[in-house]
Amino acid sequence: MHQSVLSFRRSRYLWWCSTLCIAAIVAYWMHEPAMPPNGSTWLGYTLGTVGAVLILWLMWFGIRKRNYRSRMGTVHGWLSAHIYLGLGLITVVTLHTGFQFGWNLHSFTYVLMMLVIASGMVGVYCYLHFPRVMTEDSGESTADSLIRQIQEIDRQALILASEIDPETHDKVIKSIRRSAIGGNAWQLLFARGKTRRIEGLNLAPEQLIQDDPDNTDLRGSTMMFMAGNIASGHLDKSDATRRLSDLLIGQKTVLVKQLRRNLQIQAFMDIWLYFHVPLSFALLAALTAHIISVFFYW
Repeated sequence: MHQSVLSFRRSRYLWWCSTLCIAAIVAYWMHEPAMPPNGSTWLGYTLGTVGAVLILWLMWFGIRKRNYRSRMGTVHGWLSAHIYLGLGLITVVTLHTGFQFGWNLHSFTYVLMMLVIASGMVGVYCYLHFPRVMTEDSGESTADSLIRQIQEIDRQALILASEIDPETHDKVIKSIRRSAIGGNAWQLLFARGKTRRIEGLNLAPEQLIQDDPDNTDLRGSTMMFMAGNIASGHLDKSDATRRLSDLLIGQKTVLVKQLRRNLQIQAFMDIWLYFHVPLSFALLAALTAHIISVFFYW
């Protein structure tokens, strides 16, 4: 049975995070420094050290999830801890600052941390929501399996078209080659209503995808051509024309929409990583500068 990353081992890391946050709040409440609370008190240094260690550990997750031979827990468990302890940073580091903010490196580091956490929350939503959306749209079908299904429909459509007449066969070939889905992550994400060459999907030229189902001009021309053939065609060809119409306008349109949705979700996740990972490394650099400035120049 699949277990949600948020409820891993009975929400073990939620309890860890809650305990850490409560301990930090109690310590901050009981702390009575001679100066206003800030990162330079013993509690400030303690919370700052905890926060820095957490940030380094959270960044290690990127290495752990690629180390398939590691026996240091499961990736599922690491991700659960990554989510909860990452959220716990908000409490720990905010109390570390003593709510003293200004236009300086220290506050800049704090802002970067909050941006990383915010982007991480977006990632959690995507991780939990998108698999369900993809399952509802295309069941257990992956992008590769959808492409194979579309290729099979193309093959059947060409066979049927060759049984009708040369004009229909030529029309089907043009319809298959006219438009495609593909490109980089940004192109895939904003490809609605546009035609694209397939790039970056490791597909052969013949693996082009049928008319864009959101383009009513292309779809309409194909439908009108099929309707005209059915109305004017010979009786022995009308059944083949109807089956061809069902393949190209019915079944293939559905598959192309499912494939586009599948690829757009994957593209969104890629674009999310373009933000989350660089922000994380920027935070690491700022944290290093923050620590050096505190211990050597403060």
